[in-house]
Amino acid sequence: MAGGLVGLLDDVAALAKLAAASIDDVGAAAGRASMKAAGLMVDDTAVTPTYVHGIAAERELPIIKRIAKGSIRNKVLFILPAALILSEFLPTVVELILIAGGTFLCFEGAHKITHAFRGDDHDHHVPAAVKGPAAEESTVAGAIRTDLILSGEIMVIALKEVIEEPFVTRGAVLVVVAVLVTVVVFGLVALIVKMDDVGLMMTQQESERSKRIGRGLVHAMPNVLTFLTVVGTAAMLWVGGHILVAGAHELGWDWPYDVIRDAEAQVEDLGGIGGFLAWLVNTAMSAVVGLAWGCAAMFVASLLPFGATNGDEHEAAVE
Repeated sequence: MAGGLVGLLDDVAALAKLAAASIDDVGAAAGRASMKAAGLMVDDTAVTPTYVHGIAAERELPIIKRIAKGSIRNKVLFILPAALILSEFLPTVVELILIAGGTFLCFEGAHKITHAFRGDDHDHHVPAAVKGPAAEESTVAGAIRTDLILSGEIMVIALKEVIEEPFVTRGAVLVVVAVLVTVVVFGLVALIVKMDDVGLMMTQQESERSKRIGRGLVHAMPNVLTFLTVVGTAAMLWVGGHILVAGAHELGWDWPYDVIRDAEAQVEDLGGIGGFLAWLVNTAMSAVVGLAWGCAAMFVASLLPFGATNGDEHEAAVE
C-alpha cells in the first residue's frame, strides 16, 4: 500500500513537472511572439489616442476601456479561432494573410507620408468633441474596426512564430499574447491620454517644483503625440516591409531577403555595436521596401473606381 502511494506521488510529481515545463514553454513562446509583434504594438499605441483626442476629459478613460474590451473580443473571439483553424489546415494561407496585412500597413504608411509632403495631411485634425451617446458609440465603433486590422496582424505574426508548436500550445500562446498586448497597449494609451491632466493637477500644488514639472508635462504632451505619430508611421513601413520580405522568402522568392541579409552581414561583426547596426540596416531597408510597396499600392488604388474618393471620405469622417 505504501509502495503504491509512493508510486502515485511520483506520478503526480512527474505530471507537475511536465505541466510546469509546458507553462514555461508557453510563456517563452508567448514572449518571443510578443516581441515579433512589437512594431505593430507601437503603431497601435500611436493610433489609439487620436480617437479620444478632443473628447471631454471625464469620458477619455471610459472610452479607452470600451475600446480595450472590443480589442480583446476581436483577438480572442474572432481572430484567434480563425487563425488556429487556418494554421492547422491551410498554413500557407497564414503567410498570404500576413502579406495582405503587410501591404495594408505599407499603404497606410505611404499615404501618411505623401499627404504630409503635399501639405494636405488631415491626420492632425482633431475629432469633434463627443456631445452625446450616439457620437461616442460612433467613436468607439470606428476605433474597434481599426483595431481589428492591427490586432489581426499582431495575432498572425505571433502565430507565425509558434506555427510549428502543437495545436493546444498555439492556442495558449495566442491567448497570452492577446491579453498581454491589449494590457500593454491600452495601459500606455491611458497613461499618454491622461498625462496632461496629471500635469495640470501638479500645477495646482503648492510646491514650485511640482508646478514646474506639471507645466512641463502640459507643454510636452502635444510634442509627444506628434512624436508617436511619426514613430507609428515609421513602424507601419518597417513592419510592413519586413513582413513582405519575409513572406516572399517563405514563398520561394529569396532575392529581397538575401540582399538585406548580405547588408546585415557587412556590419554585424563591427565591435560591440554590430548587432545594433545589423538591426538598424534591416529596419531601414525594410522601411524602404515598405515605402516603395506602399506607393505602388497607392497608385493601384488610385486607378480603382472608389480610389479617388477615399481621401474625401476620410476627411469628412474626422471633421
